[in-house]
Amino acid sequence: MKYPRLVIAGVHSGVGKTTLTLGLIAALRRQGVQVQPFKVGPDYIDPGLHFRAAGVKSHNLDSWMGLARVVETIFIKNAPVDGISVIEGVMGLYDGARGERLQGSTAHIALILKAPVVLVVNARGMGGSCAALVKGYMDYEPGLALKGVILNNAGSNYYKIALKKRLEEELGVKVLGCIPKTTGIVMPERHLGLLPAEENKEISSAISLMADLVESEIDLESLLELAGSAPCLEIPLEESQKALKWKVTLGVARDEAFSFYYQDSLDYLKELGAEIVFFSPLGDKSIPPVDGLYIGGGFPEMFLAQLSGNIPMINSLQNAEACGMPIYAECGGFMYLTKSIRDFDGRVWPGAGLVPAEVQMTKRLAALGYVQAKALKTSVVAEAGDVLKGHEFHYSEITGLGDGDYAFSLVGGKGADHRGDGYAKGNLAASYVHLHLRSNPRAAFNLLEACRKFREVRLSQ
Repeated sequence: MKYPRLVIAGVHSGVGKTTLTLGLIAALRRQGVQVQPFKVGPDYIDPGLHFRAAGVKSHNLDSWMGLARVVETIFIKNAPVDGISVIEGVMGLYDGARGERLQGSTAHIALILKAPVVLVVNARGMGGSCAALVKGYMDYEPGLALKGVILNNAGSNYYKIALKKRLEEELGVKVLGCIPKTTGIVMPERHLGLLPAEENKEISSAISLMADLVESEIDLESLLELAGSAPCLEIPLEESQKALKWKVTLGVARDEAFSFYYQDSLDYLKELGAEIVFFSPLGDKSIPPVDGLYIGGGFPEMFLAQLSGNIPMINSLQNAEACGMPIYAECGGFMYLTKSIRDFDGRVWPGAGLVPAEVQMTKRLAALGYVQAKALKTSVVAEAGDVLKGHEFHYSEITGLGDGDYAFSLVGGKGADHRGDGYAKGNLAASYVHLHLRSNPRAAFNLLEACRKFREVRLSQ
């Protein structure tokens, strides 16, 4: 089956690939092309921005948390046959999991999906060295189909004529365009990266301006031809655990404070039989009538006044926990469930009080990277001894937990191996670790089974 597709990769972080990707998606949509975005790696913010540009949900492709079969499954489930899949890379083309050559990298995803690669290069201050740089990226992994280049910060005729000719004649790579330096397109940032789409009031304008620039500077016809040159993919689509169907209702916290979810994790839960009902810890007064709760990550630290002031919601959460409802929380959700959060300015705000710990926001990065999380005890997501694969990224620290409270022992990421993380007791499990559920199917099974048991008890009363 033909699935037109290409990977937008960067030489390194900060070359402008996210802004460029958004402009490409929007420009192609203007031409009536169906565009399905994907994002390499454990990123939540870029997929949200993709959605604003494409009008459809973006999906993460991660070859460290998930095997190649998982990557293929997510791609095939969502990629259009009559259209184009635009896969935005992570960091630099070959940057992946620590200690691994390619695993977790943009290059690995391109190899798994046999996708042509377009390399974004910040050409500012470079001449012939740009050719040497691109050649190095082409030669490092001979199996990679690096077929196109986009030069950023390259508005003069030198780049558009002389350097373009040199790259195409010497390397046989197509220069798809030269983007001049711009000052009018601004993508605001905060401590975890770009500002999420939910909070960026100017995102639509920025995407429109970038689309204008792409239309004037990028050879979109050649880009579509490159995507169409990708070989056929013959991957049988498997149904998710046909024999396993949990008819439960799962409440998922989603608003400006809690928006960090892998779209495929929610899709996977639905495939397993769960009905997803969204609620807002910021604005709602109570949780909906559900059989369990999933409170994901996000930026609760930016909304502490509203969260701590929503006493009815906190009471509702406390009542749900007391009644035995399964509750699973990740990162920002974990923080929200603690007794208190001390913000960046030192002010202390009450949390939901389900986890007997305190949170301190930090000025420096506290954790970043892929981790293996070994369950120290049985919980609503894991049996004792299970090893889950996830990712952590946060600017906060937890205090007040004892060794017997921790849910997991972590290996990898930032910090000493075998460090304690999270909290698990009874029907509650919370951790800094973000899980991709299709890549950790037993965690999804365990959570939904806990919801089923709670539902049976609730309905029998």
